[in-house]
Amino acid sequence: MTELFPLLMFAGTFAILLFGFPVAFSLAGSAILFALIGYLTGHFDPSFVSFVPQRIYGVMTNFTLVAVPLFVFMGVTLERTKISEDLLDTMSRLFGGLRGGLGISVCLVGGLLAASTGIVGATVVTMGLISLPAMSRRGYSPELSTGIICASGTLGQIIPPSIVLIILGDVIGSAHQQAQLKLGNFAPTTVSVGELFVGALIPGAILMFLYMAYVAIYALARPHAAPAVPAEERGLLAGRALMLKVIKALIPPLLLIFGVLGSILRGYATPTEAASVGCVGALLLALLKRELNLAVLRQIMRATTEISAMVFTILIGAAVFSLVFRGYGGDEMVQEFLQNIGGGVVTSFIVVMLVMFLLGFFLDFFEITFVVVPLVGPSLLMMGLDPVWLGVMIAINLQTSFLTPPFGFSLFYLRGVAPASITTGAIYRGAIPFIAIQLITLVLLWFWRDLATWLPQQWLGS
Repeated sequence: MTELFPLLMFAGTFAILLFGFPVAFSLAGSAILFALIGYLTGHFDPSFVSFVPQRIYGVMTNFTLVAVPLFVFMGVTLERTKISEDLLDTMSRLFGGLRGGLGISVCLVGGLLAASTGIVGATVVTMGLISLPAMSRRGYSPELSTGIICASGTLGQIIPPSIVLIILGDVIGSAHQQAQLKLGNFAPTTVSVGELFVGALIPGAILMFLYMAYVAIYALARPHAAPAVPAEERGLLAGRALMLKVIKALIPPLLLIFGVLGSILRGYATPTEAASVGCVGALLLALLKRELNLAVLRQIMRATTEISAMVFTILIGAAVFSLVFRGYGGDEMVQEFLQNIGGGVVTSFIVVMLVMFLLGFFLDFFEITFVVVPLVGPSLLMMGLDPVWLGVMIAINLQTSFLTPPFGFSLFYLRGVAPASITTGAIYRGAIPFIAIQLITLVLLWFWRDLATWLPQQWLGS
């Protein structure tokens, strides 16, 4: 009978979520309900619940997680400036003379915004408001333009500095230590967020390059669906004047990116310390663009507080859920299932990735990271998988899920800001080629794992 409780608990929580209840309260509420039922029926030891205050205190004192509100603040601040408009206008002038050049520009701007803000939803919405009208006005097909925006907007999930990678790095690091302890290593090594940042650089760059390559090939095959921008629309800037404009538009975001990432990669600062540098840089950038005043600062602080409160409330709810789940022996059930599934580590990995992919239709990245990764991570790492490689694979897998119709979050974000003339079907069809690119990248990483592990080993000696 006790073996049924973890399954019923997971299914019950999922059912509650489908009814639209807030995720954090669904996780904590269902956990407390099942703990009470188990206690009354004699199947649950209530001492597990007594660890909840320790978990919450651990979250409050986790120095790595302090980076979350700081990076949120940086991203929201940049969202209030005109950096996106300036970048897109400049890149379209630079590449607009080519067929598909505007689409390539959007991919580049999406990658730069991803590395600047690290917030997927904000990037998709911002690019949708700015880029979609521009591409529609110049004759781009709805499928191509919406696909570019949805895909490039999700780059914020894999290109550091990413809030997603910060949280995933912290969870993967804990799972790695648990796996080593279970294997009898009582002096476990750690995996830092910085290592995951470095590991994600090459896969993120590959994704952005493949996006741009697809747009270029599409433009060659169907020139009428991705025409060049006429010279009179690009303006009369050329030569030195154009290069000065490009430099002026690129320097601020690049300095911010290099300041944040460079300080982490060179070991001068932790991700949390680098995030504070990013906050100061974003404020200075907003001041230089004369976009910062007291009213805007209030909006930034409110948005940062709301997003950060959401993330940490989910984290606390997930901590309660995982404690009760472990109290019922759910973690041992998951480990036993993965070890006995047949086919070894390959089958176990594929099953976990498929489950996460499907959960990505219904749950946000934060819920999946806080709830699922701690349950399956130790078992997979005990089978010999590299933690940095596993973290990158999970991030790209969920990025693919968020692009996949009919439930992809990125598609919903764009649908919310796209005009009625662009159908939902067009958005779905536009995402399909980019989903294929994501899957190709996952296959490349499976066969060439050094794409994720070589750079951390060379740079950080991990």
